[in-house]
Amino acid sequence: MNTYSAKPGEVEQKWFLVDADGKTLGRIATEIAKILRGKNKPQFTPHVDTGDFVIVINSEKVKMSGNKWNDEKFYTHSRFFGSLKELSAAQMKEKDPAMVIQEAVAGMLPKTKLSKRLILKLKAYKGGVHPHAAQQPVTLNL
Repeated sequence: MNTYSAKPGEVEQKWFLVDADGKTLGRIATEIAKILRGKNKPQFTPHVDTGDFVIVINSEKVKMSGNKWNDEKFYTHSRFFGSLKELSAAQMKEKDPAMVIQEAVAGMLPKTKLSKRLILKLKAYKGGVHPHAAQQPVTLNL
């Protein structure tokens, strides 16, 4: 018996819709990372993109427990001296709430070339509308 290995052209990719309203950030990010990676499918292969697309709506209504809105920090650096920027999670939520979810999911993906392609399949939006109605996403209850 041979071990099955998925080929890039064989995998059927679906679209899923996740509503983040009232959900905890870490709990929702782990489930999204599993779907992006393809671990929910029987033909999962670690080195092939077997995952699906995920649309997240209402990203501004996600919750964090405790004082994490002030303790969690997001850093950006342009590689020039003195260009290190630091924002708390509360400041990032005001600036771009979708980025909070993207950073949480990106931290749960492996640090490889494949993960750079996987994070592009995550579409997070502020509010309850998204421009991907033509893909007919299936609603996920997490």
